[in-house]
Amino acid sequence: MTTPTSPRKNTLFLSPQDVAAIVGRSGLAATLQGMAAYISQDFLRWKSFDKSARLAAHSQDGVIELMPIADADTYTFKYVNGHPKNTAVGLSTVMAFGVLADVASGFPLLISELTLTTAMRTAATSAVAARALARPDSRVMALIGNGAQSEFQALAFHHLLGIEEVRLFDVDAQATAKLLRNLQNNPEAAGLRLVVCTSAAEAVRGADIVTTVTADKTNATIITPDMLTPGMHINGVGGDCPGKTEIHADVLRAAKVFVEYEPQTRIEGDLQQMDTDFAVTELWQVLSGHKPGRDSAAQITLFDSVGFAMEDFSALRYVHDLAQSLAIGATIPLIPELADPKDLYQLIKPAATASTKAQQASGGATNPVHAVLEAVA
Repeated sequence: MTTPTSPRKNTLFLSPQDVAAIVGRSGLAATLQGMAAYISQDFLRWKSFDKSARLAAHSQDGVIELMPIADADTYTFKYVNGHPKNTAVGLSTVMAFGVLADVASGFPLLISELTLTTAMRTAATSAVAARALARPDSRVMALIGNGAQSEFQALAFHHLLGIEEVRLFDVDAQATAKLLRNLQNNPEAAGLRLVVCTSAAEAVRGADIVTTVTADKTNATIITPDMLTPGMHINGVGGDCPGKTEIHADVLRAAKVFVEYEPQTRIEGDLQQMDTDFAVTELWQVLSGHKPGRDSAAQITLFDSVGFAMEDFSALRYVHDLAQSLAIGATIPLIPELADPKDLYQLIKPAATASTKAQQASGGATNPVHAVLEAVA
């Protein structure tokens, strides 16, 4: 039996502005690199986690999910949605927040926004996987889907893998225009060439790495077998729930496929199209050296990324550590502070009035309940 840690009084709260301040102080490149390091460290201790697939509530227009995970010391969960139609009413497609708690006491140490943080951790995870799976000489990436996560993917691959050219395509031309505005003349994107394409096929042509990060909840086939070239690495990010795919099944058959947590990916990823005995390799096995990644320079590799709770665990640890070191965020009294932990009622116990104090002093009834009890006696 473990002994609870010392008593806590307040929980650290990080708003989107707080996380943006952390990025502003550190720089996005350094933030992505730091987050990737935490994610890699946690993949290397995969077996120390109590893991499960996320809990999902599906509706016609989207999904709401809860993603819990824990090791011996820390518990985290993320609440996250995916509603592609949200942008039409001024809401983000993905909105999220998370909690980091102390296992020994159960006390919530951190409540944080995870909408911005999820975009960064997803990009960092993509880069961690590509460093292990893509050809080391990869310099050109196609980015299919230019929505809210696209800038983070482009910059993660630029800074962490040395990608020099990103070929852009989205069915929504305004999304591509937004990405261009954000990255052109941006010091974080210095040295990165951006090429606008008129189709997915054009964007993929000549690419070493292909990243798909689309939002529509449909069984799409954005990447088809005729687009494949020897040595390509595919980073499939957008297919992340039942009924939502981006990659043609024959592309999976042509590739060596890697996943985060197989039980979850078989339900949610592009892998949902395949038979249950279709062979895949979990990424932790490659990072830890237990299994090989790419077998040859000509092999096609595919990371079927659906997003796993461990990556949020890593991201929450990272922002918590940075927030504390940079003194960013506010503390909130989320949990009652009690003089007697067994006396929760004290929080709502009515204060004694002068008359009741006088009655108590004289031995009289202090309220109607006491009067009734005395009458019965």
